[in-house]
Amino acid sequence: MQITRLSVESHEDVYRVEDADAQLLGFIAVHSTQLGPGAGGLRMRPYESEAAALEDVLRLSRGMTFKNAAAGLPLGGGKAVILGDPSRQKTPALLAAMGRAVESLQGRYWTAEDMGMTPADMALLARETRFVAGLSGGLHGSGDPSPVTARGVFNAIRTTLGQRSGTGEPAGRVVAIQGLGAVGRNLGKLLADAGARLVVADTDPARVAAAVADWGADTAPVGRIHAARADVFAPCAIGAVLNAQSIPELRAAVIAGAANNQLATPGDGVALHARGILYAPDFVANGGGIINVAAEILKISDPRSWVEGKLAQLDATLAAILVRAAAEGLAPSAVAERVVAERMAARAA
Repeated sequence: MQITRLSVESHEDVYRVEDADAQLLGFIAVHSTQLGPGAGGLRMRPYESEAAALEDVLRLSRGMTFKNAAAGLPLGGGKAVILGDPSRQKTPALLAAMGRAVESLQGRYWTAEDMGMTPADMALLARETRFVAGLSGGLHGSGDPSPVTARGVFNAIRTTLGQRSGTGEPAGRVVAIQGLGAVGRNLGKLLADAGARLVVADTDPARVAAAVADWGADTAPVGRIHAARADVFAPCAIGAVLNAQSIPELRAAVIAGAANNQLATPGDGVALHARGILYAPDFVANGGGIINVAAEILKISDPRSWVEGKLAQLDATLAAILVRAAAEGLAPSAVAERVVAERMAARAA
């Protein structure tokens, strides 16, 4: 195996990982350990190039620094990615090799499940590294974080709707969900059970068909779901979906979803604000999953009540950000980044 440290000024550590025998090519990025060891999931996608994968891991790891700080966790920001199609190229040998790469960092980075990964995959990694969470078994095993991520996003939708219109109840509201992966499906069920009407899109026709059958959802093309007429747009797939092309086409008054790095550029948060669209900053809205994983990393003795308390605190943080943004006439994304900076500065003092 070849583990090559790359020089990236914005990050503490970035590594290119390659194991030809295991057909592994990936990256591990540690953005910051100021608050604690870097923590963030392992993602596997068929990236179009190494450059695209590197860009993704850098953005995602930075987002994890913000996410962990916003959630009040003693963890820094890290992320790992593997280049490849998880449905065809994911093998035990590949996962074992990635586990050895994570172990080589000696705890500066903790990994967990993300896109293209499952709790079973985490169990395979755990044979090679101590620094993995999201396990289904064991004394502190936290399991699949997706349901908790979805609960946090559901809370964020209610909070953001409440700030926008005075009532956060989803009943009778139309919510457009982009992406019906593990988090999107859990979110859809929560919203449907609460009486919301759903419009959905996914690259997998079977997932869309299940949403129509289970929830009576309407459908939209994947590339046009952002323009659906809805009260809420919930991006739950890949990042950078809020950009110069999509923002003028949005018809929802509120955006709150599970996708990471939803803004293509910081200026897109300002553009949303200029259009009068209330945006729940993604690294606050989608923090439920890392809270669930953190309970395992930190070996919390009563994880259920601890996670519930942290979810409530996260929702209170989002509410405070939205109130502060309204009072100061600023984009919530800018205020959220300021809140994180204040928390990190307080820790450093």
